[in-house]
Amino acid sequence: MFDSPQRDAVPQQAKPPAPRPYMPVFSVLATILVAIGAVWIGVLAWTRYDTTPWTRDARVRAFAVAIAPEISGRIDQVDVRANQFVRKGDVLMRIDPSDFENSLAEAKAALAADQATARMKFANARRRANLPSIAVSAESQENTQAAALAAAAAVAGAKARVAQALLDLKRTVVRAPVTGTITNLTLHAGDYAHAGQSALTVVDARDSWITAYFEETELARIKPGAAARIKLMAYPGRILTGHVQGIGRGISVADAQASAGGLPVVNPVYSWVRLSQRIPVHIAIDHVPAGIFLSAGMTATVRIVGARRP
Repeated sequence: MFDSPQRDAVPQQAKPPAPRPYMPVFSVLATILVAIGAVWIGVLAWTRYDTTPWTRDARVRAFAVAIAPEISGRIDQVDVRANQFVRKGDVLMRIDPSDFENSLAEAKAALAADQATARMKFANARRRANLPSIAVSAESQENTQAAALAAAAAVAGAKARVAQALLDLKRTVVRAPVTGTITNLTLHAGDYAHAGQSALTVVDARDSWITAYFEETELARIKPGAAARIKLMAYPGRILTGHVQGIGRGISVADAQASAGGLPVVNPVYSWVRLSQRIPVHIAIDHVPAGIFLSAGMTATVRIVGARRP
């Protein structure tokens, strides 16, 4: 028997498809487009970097009011705790009023005595003024009138001392001068408060701003009113808007300090590498979004983006 020709047939291998003539053209075009896009992005990034001033050296600032009692005395009570929010007029602490109550009582007693003396001397002056010249000399009349005026001046001084004693007694209750948050509280009942010495601090965080330190080479492109974008280190995904409120008019220069003889102190060593100075720029925050907590001293990045929008 003969085998079937189909079994004896040798299978032929499939020929690979012929390369398309337009594929290399597309590859070259794609490479060129990617290169052009990369260059364009690089140019945009450099232009933005070079033409929009920015700095990472920025800090959140706020008014910190140092609370110092106006009188000295033992602290009876501290009415606040650290990081507590207080409103203007809230009681912060109370100083023992005993000494000031005594001073007020003494001042009132001295006032009463001076008033009695003044009444007596004025009555004496009126009586002598009504007597005929044959009974009293003109000199005596003038002397009694002067004594009455001196007694009136003593009464005015005694009234001033009473008013001061009342004021000192009122100052035994120390109140918040602004609305803010208590910080740096180290007081405790029993401590001694000294007049004029800071006892605690109230930070008025309602009025916060940014102080950004820009190189002096960038100041020509920063104008008051220019819009700014603020990125806080604590909130890297959030952007705050603001505007330039003003540029600092000066910074401290070490060579400008005078010696004991009144002459300027000049450093004899000079570095040939000149570093640009950093000038503080005041950035006002337009709006603080909900959920953003600002604390004085926080770090921020600021970029000046152009003219302020109306």
